[in-house]
Amino acid sequence: MSSERSDAESSGTSSAGGEGLSGSMRRLAAHGLEMLQLRLELFSTELEAAKLRIFGALAQLLLALLLAGAALLMLSLSLLLLSPPDWRWLVALGLMLVYGGLAWWIWGGARAQLSQPAGPFGGSAAELTRDQAAMEP
Repeated sequence: MSSERSDAESSGTSSAGGEGLSGSMRRLAAHGLEMLQLRLELFSTELEAAKLRIFGALAQLLLALLLAGAALLMLSLSLLLLSPPDWRWLVALGLMLVYGGLAWWIWGGARAQLSQPAGPFGGSAAELTRDQAAMEP
């Protein structure tokens, strides 16, 4: 009788342990899928923000180039026509240096706007690193 009882207890324990393990595996899979979904949503949000920032910067650069070109052309012609004939080459050289310096400054501003310290997907990379660290024993 005691051997029947121990067999029944052990079979009951093993079946309960098996159900507990499969339940734990299902919960682990559900949490893993949920975490994957959150990471994909974060990735898509960061991708959209990067795309909007790049297109905004390109539109601003294009508009700035068009307006600056028109203004510089008119300013240059006006200054050259107003300067004495002997000084026109010196005025043209000075204008060239000023325009070159301004172009360099604007180029640096555009590069600074497009650069990110952690890269374009820094938030996603940080979250994945944090998840990896949490899963290690």
